[in-house]
Amino acid sequence: MPATAAAEGTPRSVHVELGARSYEVLIGEDLLRSAGARIADLAPGARAAIVADASVHALHGTALSASLDEAGIAHVAITVPAGETSKCFAQLERVVLALIDARIERGDMVVALGGGVAGDLAGFAAAITRRGVRFVQIPTSLLAQVDSSIGGKTGIDVPQGKNLVGAFHQPSLVLADTSLLETLSQRQFRAGYAEIAKYGLLGDAGFFAWLEANAADVFSGTGSAREHAIETACRGKARIVAEDELEGGVRALLNLGHTFGHALESATGYSERLLHGEAVSIGIALAFTYSVEHGTCPPQDAARAIVHLESVGLPTRLSQVPGELPDAGGLLDLMKQDKKMSRGAMTLILARRIGDAYVARNVDMALIGDFLKRHMD
Repeated sequence: MPATAAAEGTPRSVHVELGARSYEVLIGEDLLRSAGARIADLAPGARAAIVADASVHALHGTALSASLDEAGIAHVAITVPAGETSKCFAQLERVVLALIDARIERGDMVVALGGGVAGDLAGFAAAITRRGVRFVQIPTSLLAQVDSSIGGKTGIDVPQGKNLVGAFHQPSLVLADTSLLETLSQRQFRAGYAEIAKYGLLGDAGFFAWLEANAADVFSGTGSAREHAIETACRGKARIVAEDELEGGVRALLNLGHTFGHALESATGYSERLLHGEAVSIGIALAFTYSVEHGTCPPQDAARAIVHLESVGLPTRLSQVPGELPDAGGLLDLMKQDKKMSRGAMTLILARRIGDAYVARNVDMALIGDFLKRHMD
């Protein structure tokens, strides 16, 4: 799968086809500079509210404000503390009330600047303020650029589990400015890469093979490899979202590794102990291992998946989670809060081979509990 390149200075574009709610995901360098002009084209005369975590706003807020000023867009900034713990009712209330105080109307625009936390929180606030305000995603993390900024899932966490309160609310535009990735730590970039690898593992064996050969260039930013990887992941998600916007069927495949991963995030208090992508990496390894043990996936495919994740420095074992974890029964209880539970029955995303994931419904809880016990060490 050779890397493709857009014309110099022209961002790559991925179309998310949802009828009247369709939108573009633009991928390229220095897109933050043109954000104001692009928002003005989408919503002439609109005002804007930037919602960002404090750390991201300190890095990129001035540049975004300058772009909005240049386009003649009046705007306010609303900041929240950095970290997953800001995805909570208290911060949601703060953002919603700030939007109302700023007199942001339904014809205006909320601009989510940041990683998945800012996007999920700002998108949910936009969804419920005045019964729906349009919003733009400007994802600043690799994870958000390839996954959470696309598809309209917004929400917050609660003590019982991750993303259990939220709404589907599609953005009007996604600007994935790859130059912003230079401010990420290596750990944050690795965590985002787990979501890129996920797309190859769940439905594109050719892309996964390309990643095996080109991961070093994706990490270094050499040539067009990084933008190609981001574009391919975005196209994979856009296809699935267009087919199943509200996760009634095939969109559940995007949760490969997430049922295990979300339980681990809950167990670690959504803290820096375990980033989302690290939890997903462990979850993917567990899903492939479970698939092997239950005869649906060749062992060599699971080994390839796990070796590749490990080769870029991602964790793949429960024992690699820092600090104490609940026992197998405790983790299973956290998994039971997963949104894919149906009438008390567990659903897992498992694998037949690399590039061929499937939805396994009514998975025996006792089998999962036994599996977790055997893999706690």
